[in-house]
Amino acid sequence: MTNETFTIAIDGPAAAGKGTLSRLIAERYGFHHLDTGLTYRATAKALLDAGLPLNDEAVAGKIAREVELAGLDRDILSKHEIGEAASKIAVMPAVRRALVEAQRRFSTKAPGTVLDGRDIGTVVCPEAAVKFYVTASPEVRARRRYEEILGKGTAADFDAIFEDVKRRDERDMGRADSPLKPADDAHLLDTSEMSIEAAFQAAQSIIDAVLSRNA
Repeated sequence: MTNETFTIAIDGPAAAGKGTLSRLIAERYGFHHLDTGLTYRATAKALLDAGLPLNDEAVAGKIAREVELAGLDRDILSKHEIGEAASKIAVMPAVRRALVEAQRRFSTKAPGTVLDGRDIGTVVCPEAAVKFYVTASPEVRARRRYEEILGKGTAADFDAIFEDVKRRDERDMGRADSPLKPADDAHLLDTSEMSIEAAFQAAQSIIDAVLSRNA
């Protein structure tokens, strides 16, 4: 964090609500927002588009260094096949190093930034002014993903989604490089039985308190 930049780090598992919360916070304070998961998906899409292998770390690392963080299209990058490809390259140290460097550069934008992902408070921005860890039970997160898919008019299998959520948690929390875990000084927000509005109000009170101390 620089003197001119106020950085907020938001981590948590898939479908816990951290993306929605991050966007609300960025809008409220006029800060720049980055969904760091999209940087891995953008790298994967570039590899797929170029017909390049997903198991060559040197190639994937080179592509990761060329990814532009401006204009990441959530709708395009949210496609299932891109997510599957992203999960394969996200474990590569060369890819992680390249994207963490890019994410850190983004975090210095004035007047402030909100970054959400899996390792923001622990690895990318350990000096962030405020850190949140947003979570919810696997069942709740699977139900949200299930209802989101149905809302788009697409068929969905809840049991399959639930198993996928659990597998993803195991992969994210068990990896050797930058595992998903709360930073020691992160504020925990469990949204299992909390609306996004309530989570936002809780986050805003914490952010406002830190901003007033820094004023």
